[in-house]
Formats: sequence, structure tokens, C-alpha cells
Amino acid sequence: MSGKAVVIGAGIGGLVSAALLAARGQDVTVIEKECHVGGKARRLAVDGQPIDAGPTVFTMREVFEEVFRVCGSDIHSALSIRPAQVIARHAWSQDERLDLFADPMRSEESIGDFAGAEAARGYRAFRAEARRIYNILDESLLRQGKVFWPLPLMQRIGLTRVGDLAAIRPYESLWKVLGEHFRDQRLRQLFARYTTYCGSSPFSSPATLMLIAHVEARGVWLIEGGMSALAEALRALAEANGARFRLGEGVARIETDRKGASGVILANGERIAADAVLCNADPAALAHGCFGEEAQRAVGRVPQGRRSLSAMVWLAHAKTGGFPLSRHNVFFSPDYRAEFDQLKRGRQIDDPSVYICAQDRAADLAEDTAAPTGRERFQVIVNAPANGDRHDFTQKELDQCTRSMTRSLARCGLELEADFPHRLVTPADFDALFPSTGGALYGRASHGWAASFLRQGAATRIPGLFCVGGSTHPGAGVPMAALSGQIGARAAMARLASMRPSRRAAMAGGMSTRSRKTASTA
Repeated sequence: MSGKAVVIGAGIGGLVSAALLAARGQDVTVIEKECHVGGKARRLAVDGQPIDAGPTVFTMREVFEEVFRVCGSDIHSALSIRPAQVIARHAWSQDERLDLFADPMRSEESIGDFAGAEAARGYRAFRAEARRIYNILDESLLRQGKVFWPLPLMQRIGLTRVGDLAAIRPYESLWKVLGEHFRDQRLRQLFARYTTYCGSSPFSSPATLMLIAHVEARGVWLIEGGMSALAEALRALAEANGARFRLGEGVARIETDRKGASGVILANGERIAADAVLCNADPAALAHGCFGEEAQRAVGRVPQGRRSLSAMVWLAHAKTGGFPLSRHNVFFSPDYRAEFDQLKRGRQIDDPSVYICAQDRAADLAEDTAAPTGRERFQVIVNAPANGDRHDFTQKELDQCTRSMTRSLARCGLELEADFPHRLVTPADFDALFPSTGGALYGRASHGWAASFLRQGAATRIPGLFCVGGSTHPGAGVPMAALSGQIGARAAMARLASMRPSRRAAMAGGMSTRSRKTASTA
């Protein structure tokens, strides 16, 4: 006897949960208010061209390989994926440029050429420390349900490995610890940028987050069709195992009874009964009553001052000149601390660092062969405060942001054509897409030693109501959202198993069973 599960939201976390639950034989319905799946992993048209408007860096490929395998499929039959040889190209001026590579020895050589032998040794030590932190936390924290500090985490790590608890360096800021590895402030700035992957400041985030650098160093991959193609492949995977998708329909209310979550009421008044409800939205939407008063008590509120960063995002179709772009490019400002001071005060950045994903470029070593002719597609990102729910952006302000962005690029030698076709997405636009967030793209900011333990986990205060997605544990980013989906699916399976008349227990050890499709054809 299968249980009924409703997944609210078809972001990456919700899609993974839906696919895994359907593969376990559950009756799964996915409700998505937009007319596409993927959540932030979406495409928008600019000048007649589809441009990826969400996450662009694909790492931890093995997480998705496992999801497809468990669901009776193979990711490589569903998607065309190839490794990026150049992880990212970085610039500080027209004369200061540094590439990091998939080959760590080549990155070390590149850093040595850029900043000297001492910097290369510092990179080697930094890489070793980042790898150790990742190895300590991968199984004990990232792939498990929410855990608290310090004893429960120590129990997962192993009571005989007390030194590992100190090795994750939760009480020191990343900026401070990077100073131990790099005297060159440009390199300190480069590796501090990884905190922005979870919408946070390197001056306030724990050094634990250097594990993000190791995640990227393990491999960056390029998906043909972008991250939206991954979302579509996950949808197809879920549907192949029996999940149903209802796009363009919103959930007005989550219903509860004495046993916990009991179903959802759609905006059109229709009721869908459920034994488990998985909410793939920012937990703030629950806390602020976006899904009704009954669900409001499920989670605690995140104060506005604890929100992660938002962004100003230009989706552009433009000609460029002067700088040999790779796929992923970062143009740094001369004063990194000033950027985050302005963000902390709720201001747009006067002289910002800029990220560009050049979506028609390769990420290989032959940069001279990678440049297309004519206009090409770009996603351009500048960090911004998450104030989209309380700040009205004037056209004058938007124009000033565009001028600041292009000025930063010009300082590093990249020229964009004048009046290039583009669409500018603001924190207010993100707040409209993801209500109650102010446009925060990563949930709670990872500031302070306890940040990882304060992030909402899969379980809520309402039995049978679970949270999944990049705003929940274990954190922001596409692979972390997928891990959250796995954790949420396990929690929901335990709930569904406990409600069966036969009272069978949920299987331990993850989701590794044959799919409904595989079982029926065996």
C-alpha cells in the first residue's frame, strides 16, 4: 500500500524528493506555481535567446548519479555532461589575471606564476585543509539530517576523533584563516569569494566554509542545455516512476489534523489529501503564512538581518571585446571589505566585484578557439542586499547599477557594447518569485559559528510536513539542494511507512532500492 505525498515546488530539492519517493512506490503529486520546473534553475528569453537565469556551476556530480541510479536510470543517458578544464578565470585589472584549473597541479603552477612560490605553497596548504574539512563533514553533516553542536556532531564524526571537531574551525572567520595561507591579498580575496556561493560575507562566515573550495576543486561540469536541462531530466525521471506534475498551480494552504499534515488546498479551492507534504520553498514562506495559518507554526522566523544575500542579475545578449572570456569569470573590486560593508548597510555596491557566465564559451584550455563571433549570451551577477520586500528600485538606481557593473568590467579590460539587449533581475523580482525572502537567494546567511546548525532541517514542528531545498539543511547550491531532497525523501518515507496498516519500518541506509518501473519489468 503506497502513501500519498505532495511536493510543493519543483526546484531541484523538490524534484529529487519527488523522484525518490515515486521510485519507492509512493503516490506523488508535485504542485508548482510557475509554468516550468527548476525553481531558480530557469531560462529566460532575451533578444530571442534563451539564457540560463539561475545557478551556473555544477559540482558533486556523484550526488545526481546516485539519484538517477536509485530511480532506475542513468544520468548520462538523460544528459550530456562534460568536465570543465578551466574552473574559473579571475581578474583584478587589465594586467592581473589568474586561471584555476580542474588539474590542481596546474592551478598551483598558475598561482606560482601569478604571485610567487610562497603563494603556491600557501595554496597547497589551503587545499589540504579544505579537503580535510570536507572529508570530516561530508558524511557526518552534509548527507545527514540536521544535527546540533557539538556533542551530536561529535558522535557522528566519532568520539575518538576529537581533533576533527577543532579542525573544522567554526570559531574563526574565513577571511582571517585565509590570511594564514596567503599574504597576497588578491588570493585571499579570490578564495574568500566562495562564501558568496551561500550568500554570505567572508568577514562573518566561519572558516569551515573553505570546504566549498574543495567541492569546486573536485570538478566542475558543463551540462548541455544548462541547469534547466538538469531540472527537466529530474522531472522526466520522477514521471517515469509515476509522479504527477501540476504546473502553473499554486498552493493556498497546507492542511493539518491531529496527526499532522493531511493535505493541501490549491489556489482554485481543490483539495489534495496527503500523508506527507514536502515544501520546496524558503522556510520563511511557511513562517510568514504564505501556506496558511495552520502551517505557520511549522518553523521559526529568520530575522531580516540574518538573510543571505540577493543579487542584481543581468541576462544579456551582447558583443564584447578586449578580454578573453572563459565560461566562468570573476572580476574583482579593489576593496573587498568595502563591498561587504555596503551590503551590510543595505546599500547597492558602488564598485562591485562581478561574476560573468559566458554561456556560449567553452571552459577548455584553448581560449583562442572559444570566442564566438557576434553577440553571445551572458549571465552577469553582482551581490545585493536582500531588501526586495521593502525597497522600490527606481530606473535611475537601476541605470546606476548597470554603469557600476560595466565600469568594473572595463577596469579589467572587458568592454560590453553600448545599450546591449538585456533584462535586469532585481531583489524585488526575486522576492516576487520566492515570497517572504526579500530576494535572499540562499536562505539564512552562514554567519557565525552556529549558522549551519540554525538552518532549517527537513523535519518541522508539524508531523508529516517537511522542508527541502537550498534554503534548508545542508545548505545552498544545486548539489546541496539535491542532498536536502534526499534527506527529505528519507524523512517522508519514515512517516509514510509508520502510517501503513502493517506498520512496516522504513529501510535504513538511504534510498537504494529498485524503482517501480524496474521492479515491474524485472
